[in-house]
Amino acid sequence: MDNTKQGRLLEIFFRSLRGEDLSVKKLAAEYGVSTKSVSRDIGDLKAFLADHRELVGNTELEYCSQEKCYRLYMDEFLTNKELFALVEVMIGARAFSKEELLTLTGKLKKFTTTEDRPKLNELIRKELYHYAEVKHDCESVQETLWKLVGCIADKREITIEYYRMDRACKTHRIRPTSVMFADHYFYLIAFLAGEDEERDKPLYFRADRIKRIVEHRGTRNEEETPEFDEGLLRKRSLFMWPGKLRTIRFEFSGPSVQAVLDKLPTAKIIERSGGKYTLEAEVYGDGIKMWLLSQGSWVKVTVPDEFAEEMRKEIAAMSAQYGEKPKIPNNGTNI
Repeated sequence: MDNTKQGRLLEIFFRSLRGEDLSVKKLAAEYGVSTKSVSRDIGDLKAFLADHRELVGNTELEYCSQEKCYRLYMDEFLTNKELFALVEVMIGARAFSKEELLTLTGKLKKFTTTEDRPKLNELIRKELYHYAEVKHDCESVQETLWKLVGCIADKREITIEYYRMDRACKTHRIRPTSVMFADHYFYLIAFLAGEDEERDKPLYFRADRIKRIVEHRGTRNEEETPEFDEGLLRKRSLFMWPGKLRTIRFEFSGPSVQAVLDKLPTAKIIERSGGKYTLEAEVYGDGIKMWLLSQGSWVKVTVPDEFAEEMRKEIAAMSAQYGEKPKIPNNGTNI
């Protein structure tokens, strides 16, 4: 603890930034000075904040008569409702390990007020306790993401050891281009390095399945990497499932067409007849087929013909999995 006036002033200000309630009597006892000295320190801090609005914005040390202490209020503090919304998104995403999530929420809570903190803790306590993380192959999702972002910024080629869906571990030399988040996972968008004939086709890798990253010396030129629009990919792709771009049309008779429009950002209503809607959307890959099948009898694909046929075959294969319902013999015995 610094007992010089300058050191004491800085410590008190930093403690207020951490969300601590500043009691003049308690601070005076801690620093071994008079209450008048501490009051002058707080007065100096209040004057500094008032004189430097262009630097600190609407930041003030306000006195709380009920608690008999000073509290720092600033526009940059997250309100309880803002922080609760952010934490709920992180919990629902399940993308981080429990240890990482607890660290993140602990740091975020320091950016709210001491008044809001107890209520926030109570709101998220049970969800944090029962939090179920997605299983990862990498040691830390955050560390992996930061390393990938650095390689993208430095335009470096990398070699990754990667676990595929079938759990086979493969090695890829790639040109990393972008990082995106979708449906519980962070994805690396990259292109093959070298002279491969498919070097201009974007590849998707789940960041949590990257076991090891090796950076290569030298950097690539901008023209060596095809132009790529992450925002457009996000709108057109479901579940980050690769495949060709196509325009589809389907009928929807479910209870909420708005849920369809929310799920498919490129979708638009072409026609409405009673409770049935005809929608059209631009989509990449087979992720759309997986989602449409999940809607059951509410959906009927009409365009293009080859996609409608894909759906028919998939539905037939699903039906065959169940076969005919077995007949229960009637031996005249009542149970």
